[in-house]
Amino acid sequence: MIYAIGDLHLDSTDLKPMSIFGGNWQDHDKKIKASWLENVKEDDLVLLPGDTSWAMRFSEAIDDLKFIDELPGKKLISKGNHDYWWTSISKMNGFGFKSIHFLQNDSYTYKDFAICATRGWMQEDNDKYDEENDKKITDRELIRLSLSLEKADKDKKIIVMLHYPPFNMDLEPNQFHDLMKENNVYKCIYGHLHAGGHRYRREGLIDGIDYSLVSSDYLNFKLKLIERC
Repeated sequence: MIYAIGDLHLDSTDLKPMSIFGGNWQDHDKKIKASWLENVKEDDLVLLPGDTSWAMRFSEAIDDLKFIDELPGKKLISKGNHDYWWTSISKMNGFGFKSIHFLQNDSYTYKDFAICATRGWMQEDNDKYDEENDKKITDRELIRLSLSLEKADKDKKIIVMLHYPPFNMDLEPNQFHDLMKENNVYKCIYGHLHAGGHRYRREGLIDGIDYSLVSSDYLNFKLKLIERC
């Protein structure tokens, strides 16, 4: 089985409790753990598309990552906009977690699937989008996704993990969608959207790609089954 849930926003230090964003976030880590233990088996895969921990440094994120590492299943983690602790892939994958693999500029094969990932970026039609600075980030993220897709086994069904939704503010697909379409992506999961931001979601089939929003609060802190396998 392949499950997904994004935006865990874990905080082992209790310096940034998520309950300030609404009562539904109260003890959200316990809700996620309960759903995880109820559903995930050791041979299953869980996709975590960013904003995993509020930590600022990798050393400060270790307890949050150990929390995930000790749960059942294999886990793939990609980067979100709040993952300031993110460091080199070699350092993170070499740390010694028994069940976590960090994914960037590469792909990961699981059964009949090739998993690719990148963070993505803010919509170009967002009022806050800066044509100079944000455009550079967008272009870099497109390169990262392209590199990841190039590494994918083309005999497998490709699943892409994004953090930002691949849609503009008007909900039209953007260039991240176009790149996935060119590469015959099978499914795409994304997060980032919370509370009122859920209205900017699109789900279901678009140009042959099956989209799912998996922000933890959108899922009521329950893991979503993405694929039976």
